[in-house]
Amino acid sequence: MSDTETSTDAGPGRRRPLAVALVAAAVLAAGGGTYLAVGGPDGGARTVAGAADDGRGGPGASPSPGGTAPGGTAPGGTAPGIAPGEPDPSGGERYRVAGPLPKAPEKGHAYRAPEKVTAADAARLAKALGFPGAPVKAPAGWRVGPERDGSGPSLHVDEAGHWRYEARGPVTDDCPKGKRCPSDPTDRPVDDETARRAAAPLLEALGLADAAVRSEARGSVRTVTAEPRVDGLPTRDWGPRITVDAGGGVVSAEGRLSTPARGEAYPLISAEQAVRELNATVGATWPREGVGGCATAVPHLDGSGPATADGDRAGSGPADGDRAGSDPSGPCTPGTAVPKRPAEPEVTIRTAVLGLSPAVGRTGATLVPAWLFDGERDGRPYRFSYPAVPLERLYPTAEPSNLAVAPYAPGDRRLRVSFTGGACSPYLVRAYETDTQVRLRVFEIPGGPDRVCAAIALPVEATVALEEPVGERAVVDAATGRPLPRSGSAPTR
Repeated sequence: MSDTETSTDAGPGRRRPLAVALVAAAVLAAGGGTYLAVGGPDGGARTVAGAADDGRGGPGASPSPGGTAPGGTAPGGTAPGIAPGEPDPSGGERYRVAGPLPKAPEKGHAYRAPEKVTAADAARLAKALGFPGAPVKAPAGWRVGPERDGSGPSLHVDEAGHWRYEARGPVTDDCPKGKRCPSDPTDRPVDDETARRAAAPLLEALGLADAAVRSEARGSVRTVTAEPRVDGLPTRDWGPRITVDAGGGVVSAEGRLSTPARGEAYPLISAEQAVRELNATVGATWPREGVGGCATAVPHLDGSGPATADGDRAGSGPADGDRAGSDPSGPCTPGTAVPKRPAEPEVTIRTAVLGLSPAVGRTGATLVPAWLFDGERDGRPYRFSYPAVPLERLYPTAEPSNLAVAPYAPGDRRLRVSFTGGACSPYLVRAYETDTQVRLRVFEIPGGPDRVCAAIALPVEATVALEEPVGERAVVDAATGRPLPRSGSAPTR
């Protein structure tokens, strides 16, 4: 079985009309959405070595740098002479490890929350938050408040246990003359200590007075997030969030009402293996240029238009239709300039701890074991997590992909593949080899629960490293068993 690093490094490509790019850029969704297919430049890729199965349903954790796997790369995806977590000189590595990584136990448990909460659960939360009356049934759960005139606090609890608390009535910009509106967008947020003090009574009411707390400024407000432990394990992206305005008052809060119970046990990958997979997992990037096609600046009558790529001013030199080789009456012929891929931001990992994060995959779990990393990204504090459960266990059933494979020779130990992916999610392509087949599978690893991402599809390419030459084996989709279609050019051996 092999891992790969996906990439959108530029290769020869073509550009699409400007209108498509503008429509694509306007389609935004929180955490995903329907893809809008848009063409872009072909990408390059860098090979990451194959990893042996470790018996836990995922790739084996490689030993310290030493021997190499077939193809000249260390097992688990690290090039010869490159320590785990250190960037490969060939580029593409984004995660450095500054210090030792903890060891993982053999197994860890997932946790499941009840599928539905009850009216009694909603009533207990309302009482804890100080509401005098009991919640009433609403179309999608239960609700208490606000007053008839819309003023006062309100609480809504849906049947899945998600709740939202609003401390005040509707916000208006009809403020008294000469006075600032509450929480003016130009206000500066309160400091961390003030926000924590404001959130403390609400956290105590929720029974989370002892939970780890952090805060983050966003515009004129500061969000306080509690990170409770579940069964003794730290969590991330699970606890309630409380918003404090520039005046130091709580304006809203949201969280989950249900308490998850211990569920199925899963094998775990090491933190070292998680870093290797992170470094082998790169999402699609927007084309830096060449998206629009043939659109040009509108010429100014005085010849003072913006400068063009060759230094002329729009309207001051020959019109585009008068340039050599162009036909003003003919169709739009986009240029073929290849955009350069921006440098990947470098992440330095300072600490890693085994904990729980909201589930990814198709297991039905609410929380799954995850490696919780802390460090810096481009010199700023950065927190992120990665599943500690092998991806094959989180996604037990392969789904059909849109993979295509470039032409290859029987002696090749690399396969160059392409597929359509989202703008934000990272991907990992794995090869499962038998005597008669090379089965390829794409894994998508969703981002955080509150990540806002453009709902757009972009071309992604990857080079898959094999344990043995392709030979006469069929290259097929891991889900359907059907041979993958051919596209593109042959990979470099």
